[in-house]
Amino acid sequence: MYLEDYTNYLVKWIKNTVKKANASGCIIGISGGIDSAVCAFLVKKAMRKKCLAVVMPCHSNPDDENDAMKVINECKIPYVKVDLTNTYDTLVSSISELKVINKESENYKIAVANTKARLRMTTLYSLAKSLNYIVVGTDNACEWYTGYFTKFGDGGVDIVPIIGLTKTEVREVGKILGVPECIIKRKPTAGLIVDVYDEDELKVTYDEIDDYLLGKKIPQSSIDRIEHLHTISEHKRNMAKSPRLPKRK
Repeated sequence: MYLEDYTNYLVKWIKNTVKKANASGCIIGISGGIDSAVCAFLVKKAMRKKCLAVVMPCHSNPDDENDAMKVINECKIPYVKVDLTNTYDTLVSSISELKVINKESENYKIAVANTKARLRMTTLYSLAKSLNYIVVGTDNACEWYTGYFTKFGDGGVDIVPIIGLTKTEVREVGKILGVPECIIKRKPTAGLIVDVYDEDELKVTYDEIDDYLLGKKIPQSSIDRIEHLHTISEHKRNMAKSPRLPKRK
């Protein structure tokens, strides 16, 4: 099965990438979902004891932390918990008091949700620098293509092991690695807003995105939606834009 070979390749790739970076290990945020679970299992196999999982609740659904612990206990990866609730509340409170902010706008609501992802990124990098670890991202091919990640949040990482895998393939790799069945079957959610799920926000299913990426036939309305998401998120997949260099004499 090609995914078994690819899984073995990813384990070796992670190990070699850490070595080339002159780093000591890997750090990863665990959400309780299948993507971070697969990445945690890959990291543990690659780095053994030189890895760290971080659970970062922030007004989160208690099920998220419970499922994260199931992953941690099953793959036996070292972990710490950093509760970001108070930090988040303080920051959002300070921002919301500014006169330039319209707290009723949709943009503000999205910005506040994305703040959770960016605080998690900041936490991971603070710990990573302290330990000389690299930060492992958990975005899969569907999320990357549609831009379903927070810029400089969960998109702010050093390596992205499963970026070439569709959602279906991530689940299959999860089975190969021994990820708990309840995690594999868990309904995908970014966890930024309680009880809001990925496919509701995307307005297209992961199966359809998988098929689109694999060149299979899907409804035209789904194609239009996927291509729209890809276009408007192009900036997320690129470095910051810069002007041309000056013409020096």
